[in-house]
Amino acid sequence: MDKEPILLLFGHNVQKYRKELGLSQERLAELAGVHRTYIGMVERAEKNITLCNIEKIAKALNVEIKDLF
Repeated sequence: MDKEPILLLFGHNVQKYRKELGLSQERLAELAGVHRTYIGMVERAEKNITLCNIEKIAKALNVEIKDLF
């Protein structure tokens, strides 16, 4: 099954901002209050992320939600 383009874009942007901040996936997960494997799954477009977790990740990356899309 092909991955949804919106999930690919979101995952790419999470990874881009995470790397710009020099954060590991594990550290981002800690800051966002999610499980460490969850960030990897989001970045690989394997999770259809919830609105609540989008907000948590955006806050942890110190970006606006819209920047992740």
